[in-house]
Amino acid sequence: MHGLRIAAANERARTEGVSAGLRFTDAKARCPDLESEDINREADAAALKGLGLWFIRIAPLVSLDGRDGLMLETTGCAHLYNDEKGMLGEVSRLLTRDHIPHKAAIAATPGAASALARSMPGTILGFGQEREGLAGLPVASLRLSEEAETLLRRFGFTRIGQLYGIERKSLARRFRSRQMADAVLLRLDQALGLRREPLRPLRTPPQYSARFACPEPIFTSEAIQFGLEETSAELCAELSRLGQGARSFSLVAFRSDGSASEVHITLARPARTPKHILRLFKEKMDRIDPGFGIDLLVLEARRTGAMDISAVALSGDLAASDTDEVALAALADRISAKLKEGAVFVSRPLESHVPERADVRQVFSGNLPEPLERHVKTGPRPVRIFPSPERIKVLAEVPDGPPQKFIWRKVARIVSHADGPERVNPEWWHHTAPPPCAENPEGLRRKWLAPKLDPRADAQLIEKIQNKLALEDVSEPLKNLPRTRDYYRVEDVEGRRYWLFRLGLYGDGRGGSPEWFMHGLFA
Repeated sequence: MHGLRIAAANERARTEGVSAGLRFTDAKARCPDLESEDINREADAAALKGLGLWFIRIAPLVSLDGRDGLMLETTGCAHLYNDEKGMLGEVSRLLTRDHIPHKAAIAATPGAASALARSMPGTILGFGQEREGLAGLPVASLRLSEEAETLLRRFGFTRIGQLYGIERKSLARRFRSRQMADAVLLRLDQALGLRREPLRPLRTPPQYSARFACPEPIFTSEAIQFGLEETSAELCAELSRLGQGARSFSLVAFRSDGSASEVHITLARPARTPKHILRLFKEKMDRIDPGFGIDLLVLEARRTGAMDISAVALSGDLAASDTDEVALAALADRISAKLKEGAVFVSRPLESHVPERADVRQVFSGNLPEPLERHVKTGPRPVRIFPSPERIKVLAEVPDGPPQKFIWRKVARIVSHADGPERVNPEWWHHTAPPPCAENPEGLRRKWLAPKLDPRADAQLIEKIQNKLALEDVSEPLKNLPRTRDYYRVEDVEGRRYWLFRLGLYGDGRGGSPEWFMHGLFA
């Protein structure tokens, strides 16, 4: 097919004979005053998806039905609207209120519901009534390709019921390809419920959820709290029955105007205790805006998994660990609920001599990191270590002695007690400079050449050239080599305790005089 075609036409254009599928030139000939606009498939798809997500307030599972339809899985939802007729009326009311033209129908199979919505809107077809209810509908209702529809019309098949009495092998032989015949039979079987039609939901449905339908729209925090208590008790009972817990819970409040308000909590370890869940949600209940009233509350459990259940030790001496990880995780959950998700960190130890490399900070995931057996003994470490040491000015009694006075953050502090030094040698393997060794005691770089000299040259000249080329000037130090640190634990006259260090040694030949840095604070 070449040229532009009509994708959709409004009611006035249809009265002039303009319909979907008509060539644009023919449409202009039938209606010279026809106004047109290029279709934007991407924008239409985004709008349809947004409408589908909005319809989750009606049914938890919503999927796309082609380019212009939605499919709602309403099993177990009709009683919230008295019956299926009430549900169909509510859907129509919501769409009409927002001036969205629509057609809707209810059936026991997705194929039958789609066919009825397009050809007999407003129909409610019960289970087992598909064969009789679809017989009079046009074959185009089966969501076939345009080529398949054209071939069926040429064979004289215009209604779905005409396909019932034809032998399947005979029907398959009428088509040009096996694939096209299989597509027609597949759509027919799906509509009649003979074959299952898988749907891809717009939003992954939660593994576990509980719903609380409000008899009347609610506005107060007390009513919302009551609904949360009901749903949490029901959801946790289901999780307990299956031996599962969840690390994430979402409370969705669907308002009467069609909008929704949602809050989330995240836990460090899987949980299924209503009291703990209610306590975490309490910190976020003020974020739920009831608007003109809330019709429905849905509590969803996500990131579910098996619970790690173990017997409680009779005494502390019999416990496998001094730390109650369950209580620790509950504390982390409460802190995260008050502050923000990921506000609790733990330090995982690493093998390193340099203090800022000796551990790495990571978000607490419910389990404490395994202790690391260090091979190097270190002195006491402060509670707070700065990620980057801060430069300070120090006055020492002797050049290589402990500090007597220092200035940090523009404030002078007088030292009353000092302990140290604790020497931390640099990790030379993290740098490009070669380490000191017996053959190269200063750790200087050597450059080797293989000059080809004329053997007839003077022997003394050869020796002089080789000595000059073999080793560069060893008297020039390499300033990029790491320097030794001497750490001191000091206390000022006001009782504050600090952890500072001197970078470099006097006369080490590695970049001038030593410098002082503040690296941490003791409690």
